[in-house]
This record gives sequence, structure tokens and C-alpha cells, in this order.
Amino acid sequence: MDRLRIAGGRALRGAVTIAGAKNASLPALAAALLSEAPLTLRNLPAVADIGSMIGVIRALGAHVEQSDPHVAHIDAGTLLSQDAPYDTVRRMRASVLVLGPLLARFGRARVSLPGGCAIGARPVDLHIKALASLGAEIGIEGGLIVANAAGGLKGARIVLGSPSVGATETAMMAATRARGESEIINAAREPEVADLAECLIAMGARIEGAGTHRILIQGDTAFRAASHAIIPDRIEAGTYAIAAAITGGQLELTHARLEQMASVAEVLEATGVRIWPGDRGLIVEGGGGLRGVDITTEPYPGFPTDLQAQFMALMTQAEGAAMIRETVFENRFMHVPELQRLGANIALQGTSALVRGGGRLKGAEVMATDLRASVSLVLAALVAEGETVINRVYHLDRGYEQLDVKLRRCGAEVERLRG
Repeated sequence: MDRLRIAGGRALRGAVTIAGAKNASLPALAAALLSEAPLTLRNLPAVADIGSMIGVIRALGAHVEQSDPHVAHIDAGTLLSQDAPYDTVRRMRASVLVLGPLLARFGRARVSLPGGCAIGARPVDLHIKALASLGAEIGIEGGLIVANAAGGLKGARIVLGSPSVGATETAMMAATRARGESEIINAAREPEVADLAECLIAMGARIEGAGTHRILIQGDTAFRAASHAIIPDRIEAGTYAIAAAITGGQLELTHARLEQMASVAEVLEATGVRIWPGDRGLIVEGGGGLRGVDITTEPYPGFPTDLQAQFMALMTQAEGAAMIRETVFENRFMHVPELQRLGANIALQGTSALVRGGGRLKGAEVMATDLRASVSLVLAALVAEGETVINRVYHLDRGYEQLDVKLRRCGAEVERLRG
């Protein structure tokens, strides 16, 4: 099992190319199952989760060609199965996204309850309720979600109890093949949802309002061959912005888009970090002393939960205290004990963490517990005295393309220890 050895104390300088968004790529791959016509996806990130999802759709019978790891040509014209068993979906929770397309296209689907990061319950009940609103009969049998709509799905008004990204994507994909018009109320507004809508529109769907709380879909889509480029990963961009800030360096984030990161940029600027648009993306400059800032994670356009752990690492180096409140996932503080092993002064209070900054971190051996927790330890290690060894970095490989390589190019002392 690979590990990372990091020697801290080097300011990062240079350019980092931001990859395509993992969380936009996964539903786009699932969307290919809706259509008998081929779909080409470009700007895919070369990360493990993408390989896992491609494995899922291949297991269902889709033909996928990848001469370039960032491009996939998908032909789902002759699927062999509507069943996605546990062995194919156990690696990540996003595998449940194949449920809606399979049900909408074939009138039935059997998909295993998925696995993934242990950062909270993240139930699939909103996915199930959305599909039930479209006329599906759904139950849980032996760890499988069993869905049937023998007469096809029918357009409906879908009211989500919370603005779940995954449930919004499931509802939107399924509604493209339902008869009549569908309306999604309290839809998630994340850029990844809007990107999926752009992909579906390129495939022939008629969708309005993606990126707002109300999305309209005209069903009975006549699908056509299509090509779509995935948006840049705003979470990867935010992570490297924090890397520049925590080391007091300067990084150019090629392809990063400020309009997708407004809440993150606002918070970082409040800590004393400078961010401005460049010719190729964003430029982020640290140095000059960091100030503690309180945050609360919220659905987009609020501060993203996927950057909470990284921001916590940054606040260990700020003057004063910072209160970090997590409202999206109930168990997303598993990185706290590992940061404390490096010397961080953090006190947990229910769904909040009080970080008292200004202390020096010292290298130690730590354990990654999930994707974003892993990278928070990397950020802390970049400023810790001495060496830090991070175990179980397969979590990192799920969502960050060549993190160790990109950091080395910017001056970090990072070594991947194999086995």
C-alpha cells in the first residue's frame, strides 16, 4: 500500500494544471447509459474513481475506448445487463448514479447499495423518492435497490427534501426519458449539476434552469451522438489555493474559474491570501501572516464541505482562533485526530471544531481516512517541521490526479513510497 513521505518547510511556486472535475465526470459517465448513441467525454481526470465508474458501465455492457486517459468514447447501444451488483459498485458511492439511467431506459434496474468514503450516512433515500415521483416502484432486497417501471416513467413534480447533488442528478437523468414534463424543486445548484445538464443537452435533452433551485425537463428525448468537455475541478483548485496559502508561496492555477469558487475566494481573502485572475486561470499568493476566520459548510454557493478539511489545516497556521462548523456530513472530522498527531490544537464540539492557530506542526506518521482528509494531511505536512509519512494514500488517488508529481514540480519535497 503506497505512502507519501513529505519534508515540510518549502514555499510552493509555479503553475498547477487543474484537471477535470471528478464530481462532474462521474454523472456524465452514468448519463451515457441513457442513450443508444455514442458519447465522447473530454477533460476527464485520470483518477481512480473514474476508472471505477468506467468499470461499472463496462460491466453493464457498455463499450468504452480510452486511447487517452482524459478522453472516453462510450457506446452503450447494446447493454448486456440492468444489474449492477455489489462487486462492481462497492468502491464508491457515486455508483448509485447508474440507477436512474438504467431504470429510465429499460423500465427496470437492480443496483447494489454503494460503498465509498466513511464520512457519514449519505443515504440514497432522496434518489429513491425522486424516482418514485416519476412512477417507479422501488424496494431494497438483499442489499440491492430493485426498481421497476414496466410502463415507463412519467413526468412529474419532484420536490427534494434537501438540495442533494446526487438526487438532483438522478432525477434529471431519469426525467429525460420520462413521458411529459418534469420539474425538480429545491434542486442542487452546484456547477457539477449544471455541467451534467450541458452534457445531457448535447445528447439531445431539453433542460432549463440547471444551476438554480428549479429545473424543468422535457422528456421523451431523442438522443443523438454527442461530445462534451468536463468543467475544471473547483475542489482541486481550492486545494492548491490553500497549498499556496499555507506555505506562503504563489501558484498559478491553470484552468481554474473564479466564478465557481466565489465563496472559497472570499474566505481565503479574509485570511490574508491574495487571489486574482490571470491569463490562464487564477493566481494565489500567500505570505504576510494568516488570520483566523470562521466558516460554515453549506450547499453551493456556500463554502464546500469538500474543502473543510483543507481549510482546517490552513487555520492551524493562522493567528487567533477559527470555528469550523460542518452542516453537510455528520462524520467529517475524522482528520482531526491525525492533524492533532502533527501538533494541531483542535477541539471538537459536536458538529463544530475550534482551531487555535499559530503553533508549529511537527512531522509524524499519520493515517488517511477519506479523500479530503488525506489531502488535509498533505497540506499540514507541507509546513510541518521534519518529515511526515502519510499512510493509505489510495484515498488521494481516488480524487487527485498526480498530486505528488504536481507538488514536486512546484518545489515541495514529496516522495511516493511504493508497497
